[in-house]
Amino acid sequence: MKKYLIRKIKPEDNKPLAKVIRTVLTEFGGNRPGTAFYDYDTDHMFEAYQAKGAIYYIVEIDGKVVGGSGIKQLAGEDKSICELQKLYILGETRGLGIGKALVSKCIQFAKNAGYEKCYLETFPNMTAAIYLYKKFDFKNLETPLGNTGHGGCDVWLMKNLEG
Repeated sequence: MKKYLIRKIKPEDNKPLAKVIRTVLTEFGGNRPGTAFYDYDTDHMFEAYQAKGAIYYIVEIDGKVVGGSGIKQLAGEDKSICELQKLYILGETRGLGIGKALVSKCIQFAKNAGYEKCYLETFPNMTAAIYLYKKFDFKNLETPLGNTGHGGCDVWLMKNLEG
């Protein structure tokens, strides 16, 4: 089994990470307006996660960026709600437990940062990701929260971080 490394994002990760994000979005039909494909942050991920209460983790295999995920306060919502953002893993590296490790690390960071709830948005065809989120006790919501700018996502999930 391939060994992977999870670490905090560095400025030099911006370009390879943007490629990973757009590759995965294209694979799932998310290369359209209203998704992270066109977000300004997608090309400036290091800068986007420097605020207090924010973090982005990179996954490397043999020195190559193969994925990542982050936590940030949910825009347009109460400060007690964070968003699990931009969880993308290249297809050839799925099945190694990377997604589970990333979600676990992100949730732990969110709890330590004092968030009470964690929100996320995704696409219905990202079934493996949704399955993973539900294993972490994320529950479906009827409507989106906050101001994510991702009108193209139509699955909304929330996890209570307290207790």
